[in-house]
Amino acid sequence: MMVEREKDEGEAMAVNGPGKEEGEAEAAAAPAATGEKGEGERNDGERDEGEERKEEEEAEEKKDKVEPEEWSEIRLAIAELSPISRRGGKLCSSPPTLPFLGLSHLLLRLLNKIGPTMAVLRLDVQRNIERLQELYLQDPSKYSTLTAMVEKEADDGTVRKADSCARAILWLTRSMDFTVALLQRLEEEEKEEGSDQQSLAQLVEAAYMVSLKPWHGWISSAACKIALKLIPERAIFVGWLMGENQSYSLLKVEIEKLVQLLQPFLDDIHSMLAKFRLDRLKST
Repeated sequence: MMVEREKDEGEAMAVNGPGKEEGEAEAAAAPAATGEKGEGERNDGERDEGEERKEEEEAEEKKDKVEPEEWSEIRLAIAELSPISRRGGKLCSSPPTLPFLGLSHLLLRLLNKIGPTMAVLRLDVQRNIERLQELYLQDPSKYSTLTAMVEKEADDGTVRKADSCARAILWLTRSMDFTVALLQRLEEEEKEEGSDQQSLAQLVEAAYMVSLKPWHGWISSAACKIALKLIPERAIFVGWLMGENQSYSLLKVEIEKLVQLLQPFLDDIHSMLAKFRLDRLKST
């Protein structure tokens, strides 16, 4: 069972100020001045200035901590991919199952943000995730890679069946291709200053045409065409992607980083599927 990544408790804790010098602990417990009579007012003033400096230092440290505490689908996806990548974006081993499932769950969340128009695609993604989870949980060590799942079904003669895990991997990968295409278009258009921005519906349609459309039959294509009519406004979608306390400039940087990590991962999965001659399969 996949569980969404939780915030690290250490990151959420308040930042401790600098340690107290000898004698300051007693002063904190009893706020009265410790000097001779007549010097209390001066000592209190010095303590106030020190506390102000301490509060300013803590505020700066907390400000530095804000970014790591804010999680979004894009940041979670980067966190899933970073441990399995190495220099040049190449994977260290065969595509692992758990990060793939984690990314698939994040894909569901992204589709939820686009809105109820993506219900058909979202339902397919959910079913494919459940299919892979069921096989993985039968023997996590045996099915720790996607290749092992496909090999198992190839040996059983079920690899091309409509409800096979191989097909689930194929369509989840293509759905992630759609996600990459959409995010790239969203980020690239912002670089063209002075150009008229396309609506989110136009960006989704363009991403769909290059990623999913070539593999959809007329039934699936018709369903997606209807879905495009009820997509939310672009600004709303971008706001959802950014989350709280995040700038749009930082979002663009993170989109670039995600694509750099995700594209090689998807390419390796496509190559693995091609070896089993599954890369050209289409839907109805």
